[in-house]
Amino acid sequence: MSEAVPSQKTATGERALRIAVIGAGASGILSGIKLREAGIADVVIYEKADRPGGTWRENHYPGLSCDVPSHVYRYSFEPNPDWSRLFSPGPEIQNYLEAMVRKYGLDEVIRYDREVVRCEWDGARWEVELSDGEVDHADVVIAATGVLHHPRTPEIEGLERFEGACFHSARWDDSTVLDGKRVGIIGNGSTGVQITTAVSGRASHLSLFQRTAQWVLPQENPVYSEEEKARFRDDRELCQHLYRELNKSFITNFSHAVVDAESEAIAMVETACRAHLDEKVADPELKAKLTPDYRAGCKRLVVAGGFYEALQRSDTELVTEDIESVEATGVRTRDGRLHPLDVLVLATGFQTHQFIRPTKVIGRDGIRLDDAWAESNRTYLSISVPQFPNFFMLVGPYSPVGNFSLIGVAETQLSYVMQLIEVLRDGRARQVAARADATERFFAEMVEATKGTIWASGCKSWYIDKSGVPASWPWDYDRFESMMATPDLKDFELL
Repeated sequence: MSEAVPSQKTATGERALRIAVIGAGASGILSGIKLREAGIADVVIYEKADRPGGTWRENHYPGLSCDVPSHVYRYSFEPNPDWSRLFSPGPEIQNYLEAMVRKYGLDEVIRYDREVVRCEWDGARWEVELSDGEVDHADVVIAATGVLHHPRTPEIEGLERFEGACFHSARWDDSTVLDGKRVGIIGNGSTGVQITTAVSGRASHLSLFQRTAQWVLPQENPVYSEEEKARFRDDRELCQHLYRELNKSFITNFSHAVVDAESEAIAMVETACRAHLDEKVADPELKAKLTPDYRAGCKRLVVAGGFYEALQRSDTELVTEDIESVEATGVRTRDGRLHPLDVLVLATGFQTHQFIRPTKVIGRDGIRLDDAWAESNRTYLSISVPQFPNFFMLVGPYSPVGNFSLIGVAETQLSYVMQLIEVLRDGRARQVAARADATERFFAEMVEATKGTIWASGCKSWYIDKSGVPASWPWDYDRFESMMATPDLKDFELL
């Protein structure tokens, strides 16, 4: 590992920086590509797992797919003509990310099985401690740690007593046999819906334990023909055109809708969800159980096809009674009924407000990120935190995690970060961090703006942080692009 030596000058007179990226998911891979393209040779990417992929490596459960169209959910500069469907299965996205690592030679800079446990500012550089006890030093740290990677395990009495196979959906046990087994799924967000749709009909009996009904937006998922894929391969501009059109449609029909709870667009989404439920579910009792008591989009909207059909199979049951406990042979609900199970899947989501934690991050004058974020995960533009110089985040707190394609979000944010890195390279400063007053101003404006979003319309969801604020970008896409176009250096402390 490198020693804490002063940064040198390059042949062109620029300051030679060492940059450490934390995480080799979509944002970390993007960082590696763009940093090296910018001529920054001294780049290292630390990855806690044994291969890249982030969310798409962690999740590999049956039925996994993305709810953003395939030709949008990719790097803008790297079209993939071989997507199999409009909405890609998870393994295809994982394969795409691994292909990017190979194409851009990132295996030579990614250090696998190296979890970053501590980052501490020593007054001039970051000291980066790894899980194996080694220590590195870097001028800049980019936290590309993602959002959906800390599984949330429900607090249910007796969960440890279950004698069958039991695991979180993000820790799927591929050795577990589902066919002919009695399978229980706790949780009915996007993950629970996808697993239910995929497993119903394979299991001898499937029990979906629902706490809260979800709005389900119907979505066909057509297959791309070999002829279509051949045209994509032969005409790069066709892929780019599709990228632009699908992105425009996604922004117009959904991204703008969720930031305005009174918009016609969000009303149309709810109408489509209600019509889908009416069309697919005739039984009034089941329909009542599946009808939410909150606005569509307040929780993460479930985009899926085939779910209602799967629930109405004779071997599948929707359980809405509260869970009282888990026993050795199954789940007992508060009505006293024992639901016998061989397999129990916890599709209970993630700790979405952890971000880089549990890594200990210690900034200037010994301030800890845990303390700086004691009340809320306050950032400036989701990128920077006061008193943490040369520490930047991608898809950090209050990023558009519920609005846009996260790969597109990461590209926009990284372009912004690269401009701050240029301030360090050309010698205008050796330390860059958001000013405290600018951060407070941004946070206050953001909190006020969230009041008009669909996420604040009255429901409990993973968007809401511990201070009660919807932790997602509350403005439209145009404002995101505008605010992230060029850093206003007056809002940064440059030393």
